[in-house]
Amino acid sequence: MAPIAVGDALPDGTLSYFDEQGQQQQVSVHAVAAGKKVILFGVPGAFTPTCSLKHVPGFIEKAEELKAKGVDEILCISVNDPFVMKAWAQTYPDNKHVKFLADGSGTYTHALGLELDLTDKGLGTRSRRFALLVEDLKVKAANVESGGEFTVSSADDIIKAL
Repeated sequence: MAPIAVGDALPDGTLSYFDEQGQQQQVSVHAVAAGKKVILFGVPGAFTPTCSLKHVPGFIEKAEELKAKGVDEILCISVNDPFVMKAWAQTYPDNKHVKFLADGSGTYTHALGLELDLTDKGLGTRSRRFALLVEDLKVKAANVESGGEFTVSSADDIIKAL
């Protein structure tokens, strides 16, 4: 499957998270993104060094600027279970705007065409690192990394696309 690209419609899918009451919830991507300007960024894995020290902190630090430029939602997804994503989100106590959503089985990552086979590293199938700018379910920017690199999918890269 070809990776999602500029001009494509964002596919629908179901992702999981824990709400503020500690209840596991499922959400439709279309329910969150329809009629809105959304950043959807994906990482190979929660708690991994580049994801934890660079990618996610960049979006947290730039969230106010992104919101000021009209972004309604900032969503981080990873092929991890919702328990892991909840624990990972809790390591960012200053986060007010980035929502951590689990793609536990990788089904949504597959629908995006952004799988990354890390079996040789003992991690199984994960997500390529990416950042999408989506307006009313249409992809306006698709910054997709090769392998596990971190060169085009930062918050600053998305700001340039706004």
